[in-house]
Amino acid sequence: MEIIKTIAELENKLAPARKEAKSIGLVPTMGALHAGHRSLVERARKENDIVVVSVFVNPTQFNNPDDLRTYPRTEEADAAMLEACGVDYAFMPSVEEVYPEPDTRIFALGPVAEVMEGAMRPGHFNGVAQIVSKLFAMTRPARAYFGEKDFQQIAVIRKMAELEGFTDLEIVDCPIVREEDGLALSSRNVRLTPEGRKVAPNIRRVLLESLDEKASGMTPAEVKASVTKKIDAVPGLRTEYYEIVDALTMQPIASWDEATNGAVGCVTVYDGDVRLIDNIRY
Repeated sequence: MEIIKTIAELENKLAPARKEAKSIGLVPTMGALHAGHRSLVERARKENDIVVVSVFVNPTQFNNPDDLRTYPRTEEADAAMLEACGVDYAFMPSVEEVYPEPDTRIFALGPVAEVMEGAMRPGHFNGVAQIVSKLFAMTRPARAYFGEKDFQQIAVIRKMAELEGFTDLEIVDCPIVREEDGLALSSRNVRLTPEGRKVAPNIRRVLLESLDEKASGMTPAEVKASVTKKIDAVPGLRTEYYEIVDALTMQPIASWDEATNGAVGCVTVYDGDVRLIDNIRY
């Protein structure tokens, strides 16, 4: 595996693969890698000739400076994991390399980016679109891999790819990887206190119970109220939002029949001061 720090070097390394019509798989990450990231990399390795993993904490998608400051950075451990996974190139640029000047692009992402995370974190998805569009342009991959924990983000990236004309690129969504107790793997989990880590699996527990509530005939509004109430009843947990949405449009549904693409429940919960997200398909 080679560690690459500049865009020019990345493009030079990938040029021969393009000439030989080799497929390139891209896994964009913000580092602090865990088994969830490993699953993305392993799938990319199976499906492509060349695998590129970017490790870059993108400042433009953080609307909270404290969140950017405290985001875990573990570059040496990340490089070791990627090498063990058989990655060809780890792209680990500086902020100055990626943004030699401010990126002023505003993406017309539409309704998929206006609800849930888009409403709670103004500018977040525009920042995601900025960095991912740059990575797509740099690597020109055949496939790019994203974890379903960030369910809404995948919908936003699909919209950005459509807007920017990345028509030949396959965006591959991959299942959530969890701890044995059900907690979705996240780079933020390392920031949980011991007490916070103990209560965190209740998020998944409540989401699973909501499947039975739907089966019992409860409406989306009733399930939403129940999930919120149950999570908030756990000491240390506080629901920021829980929405039941159409899996493609990300728009909230009033009845189960409205979700022509399937329904997904998306939740964001504060565990102490750590913001965790999860989702479940209905």
